[in-house]
Amino acid sequence: MPLSPADVTQLAAVDAAGAARVLSEVRSARLSGRPAPLAPRPVIEQSWGRMLRSGVDPDHAFRAGLLSRDEVQRRREATALRHVLPVLREGLLSVADVAHHIMVVADEDGRVLWREGDRPVLRKADGIGFELGADWREDVVGTNGVGTPAVVRRPVQVFAAEHFVRTHTTWTCAGAPITDPRDGRLIGVVDVSGPLETMHPATLAWVDSVAKLAEARLRELHLTSLERLRAVAAPVLARLTGRAAVVDRDGWTAAVSGMMPYTNRIALPKSLTAGPRRLPPFGQCTVEPLAGGWLVRVAEGPEAGGGARIVLDLAHPHRRSVTVSGGAGSWTHELSPRHAELLYLLAVERGGRSAAALAGELFGDPGRTVTVRAEMSRVRRYLGGFLEHRPYRFHEDAEIEVLLPEDPRDLLPHSTAPAVAGERAFDDTP
Repeated sequence: MPLSPADVTQLAAVDAAGAARVLSEVRSARLSGRPAPLAPRPVIEQSWGRMLRSGVDPDHAFRAGLLSRDEVQRRREATALRHVLPVLREGLLSVADVAHHIMVVADEDGRVLWREGDRPVLRKADGIGFELGADWREDVVGTNGVGTPAVVRRPVQVFAAEHFVRTHTTWTCAGAPITDPRDGRLIGVVDVSGPLETMHPATLAWVDSVAKLAEARLRELHLTSLERLRAVAAPVLARLTGRAAVVDRDGWTAAVSGMMPYTNRIALPKSLTAGPRRLPPFGQCTVEPLAGGWLVRVAEGPEAGGGARIVLDLAHPHRRSVTVSGGAGSWTHELSPRHAELLYLLAVERGGRSAAALAGELFGDPGRTVTVRAEMSRVRRYLGGFLEHRPYRFHEDAEIEVLLPEDPRDLLPHSTAPAVAGERAFDDTP
C-alpha cells in the first residue's frame, strides 16, 4: 500500500533516516519528470513549482553576497524585530541549544540578522551559507524554513529532501513568519534549524507559538507607546481650538480633539517634516513635532507656514541650537556648525538668499550650489514649513531672534565662511 504525505510525517517521528530516504526518492523523481512514489505535501509541491518556474538550480547552491557588518547592524537597529528578540531567545534558544538546533531570525527581505545556538551546528550552517547577513529568500536559495514561510505567510517545516537544493537536504528547518500586529505587514521570520537527525514533529508548533508571543509583545509595545503619547497630547490638545490629532511617527492615532473624526491611522509621508502639509482625507494641515509623534492640525481656512517664534542661539562658542515655540509647545534642536552658519545668514537677511549667494558667503565660491541645496534639504527636515525657498528664507510670519556672543570674535569661532569671518572681524569700538 503506497505511503501518503501524512504517513511520511509520522514515519519521520520514529525513523528520520527512513523518511529522508523516501523523500529523496520523491524529490529525485519529481525533478527528473518520473512518477514519484508519493506526492509531496501541498506546501512543498507548490514551492517546488515556484522554484522550477524561477530557474533555481536544484543541484548547485547559489549564494548571494553577504551583507557587511555595518549593514547588518543598521538593519538590526531599524527593524521592529529587535524589540522581540528577548521573547524569541527565551522561548526558543535554551531548548534549541540542548536539541542541537540553531535559532535564526531574518528580516522581511530574507536577510539573516541574528543566528544563535549550538556551536557545532553553527559551523555546519556556515558550510551551506546559512550565515549572518546571508540572503535566504526562497527564490534565491530554494525551498527552506526562512524563505518559504515568508512567501506563504504561515509556519512551514521543511524536512530533509523537501529542500529544493540538494546541499540543504541533510537539514530540517521549521520557520514561522512574524507580522506587524497593527497592519499585518511581514517584518521577518524566525526559524529553528538543525541536522536531519535532530528533527522532531512538535518543532513547528513550538516555533509558531513563540512567533505568536513575539507578535503579542509587539502589540503590547504599540499600545503602551500610544498611551504614553496620549499623556503628552492631553495638555496640548486642551489648549487648541479646531480639529486636531496626535499620532505616533507611523501615523497611528493616539488622541483627537474638536470635531476631528477618529481614524486608526493617518497616512503620513515617508519623510515627514514640520510645517504645512496636505494629508488625505483632511486636506491642508499643519504638522508639528511632539515627543514620540506629531501634532496634526487641520486648517480651517488659509494656513500660513509661520506663526512661530524661532530663537537661534549662537551665544555659546561651542554650542549652537535653534528653539521653535508654536502651538505644540517648544522644542530645541542642536545645530551642526554648517547648519548654524546657514541659519545665521538667513536670520540676518530676512529677504532671503539664493543658493549661489549662500555658496559665495559660505565657501567664497558661488558655484557650490549643490552642497548648499543638500545642506538646506537637511535643515528642512526639522524646520520644515518655517523655511521657504527660491530664495531660501524664513517664513515672513515667523518671529526670529538671534542670540549672539558678547564678544563678536566668539561668533561661530571655527567657521571659515567669508560672511561669518567678516562679522567676527567687524568691531565698531574706536
